[in-house]
Amino acid sequence: METDNHAIGRIVHSPEKLKKMYKKVLIVVSLSQIFGGAGLAAGITVGALLAQQMLGTDAIAGLPSALFTLGSAIAAFIVGKLSQRYGRRIGLTVGFLSGGLGAIGVVMAALFNSVILLFASLLVYGAGTATNLQARYAGTDLANKKQRAKAISTTMVMTTFGAVAGPNLVEVMGKFALSIGIPSLAGPFILSAAAFIMAGLVLFIMLRPDPLLLAKSLEVHHQPDANEAISHSSTLPNKNGIIVGAVVMILTQIVMVAIMTMTPIHMQHHGHHLSAVGIVIGFHVGSMYLPSLITGILVDKIGRTAMSIAAGVTLLLAGLVAAYAPSDSMVMLVVALSLLGLGWNFGLISGTAQIVDATTLSTRAKIQGTIDVFVALAGATGGALSGVIVANSNYAVLSLTGGLLSLMLIPIIIWYRKST
Repeated sequence: METDNHAIGRIVHSPEKLKKMYKKVLIVVSLSQIFGGAGLAAGITVGALLAQQMLGTDAIAGLPSALFTLGSAIAAFIVGKLSQRYGRRIGLTVGFLSGGLGAIGVVMAALFNSVILLFASLLVYGAGTATNLQARYAGTDLANKKQRAKAISTTMVMTTFGAVAGPNLVEVMGKFALSIGIPSLAGPFILSAAAFIMAGLVLFIMLRPDPLLLAKSLEVHHQPDANEAISHSSTLPNKNGIIVGAVVMILTQIVMVAIMTMTPIHMQHHGHHLSAVGIVIGFHVGSMYLPSLITGILVDKIGRTAMSIAAGVTLLLAGLVAAYAPSDSMVMLVVALSLLGLGWNFGLISGTAQIVDATTLSTRAKIQGTIDVFVALAGATGGALSGVIVANSNYAVLSLTGGLLSLMLIPIIIWYRKST
């Protein structure tokens, strides 16, 4: 078998082969995202419900979301460091396989009714969520500035197929779990385990040669590809660009996770069945990823700034609809959670593109991993506080708070534009 170094050596001097490699990377990462989407969405749907069932209280029902987002923060840092040193292939593979092991641990925790094992396993399960997000960066390694948002969105949109299927398989997986003697709410985590492990295997086997190592080699040889993939115009990172890109992603994450986490509990309290919860979360996760191709084009065409502002406005609308929707109206909850997913999509893609623009290859993966740590910690904070807020007030107050928080994006963007 041809070694990666030899393959990189051939591709570096062939613009045509480099073009083909860019397309191959997008295909391989997209394939892994289908599995990754199923893995993260299934767990999101029932994580809070499983904890509520095992703990017997709503007050800390947001804790599972906090734990696996905290786990994703730790994993984001590790995956970023591994990717910087050994390439995307190794970093992403380790992350997905860890997420799969965490999902298996959750199933075992439910089987033995062990709260300690549940919490520990949710931390490890978070690695799958972090890796699914970090995979979006792999598509940008060989893309030029005009292609970056589209490259991010191409891989993200493929997550939709798994992400929408995951919540809608909740009932099927629940019945399967019961048939083999496992609590029904642990069923979706069986799907998560298989999906994350498959995503890791796809990347380990097929993502060769490694796109980040290839991009570094191109920079060393000063050989721009046919897509003008590598820009040598800047050798220093743009600190303000990194800050604003990070803040956009952090705020959108905290608002999205907080409202999303408590929606299944809110629905269950008002008589909605588990299948209805699956449909609402399915629309939400679909809205997080399906619009990506259009979002990517918009971010590249009309700019990172405009789409970041659009993220704040869309999240505000989501909070208002969720707060004032009749609690028995599944249609309005679908609208609210769809807007929530769309706002997150706008924020993530515009923020990610800003980070890629503002970093250099020598430290890009490490910086991306570090920023995703803060994004995950923001999600953990949103997940943990959401249960406390709802327990002491109600779902409407949580939704309005999230919507108003998202408006902070606008002055931050204005400050950045004045500083450049």
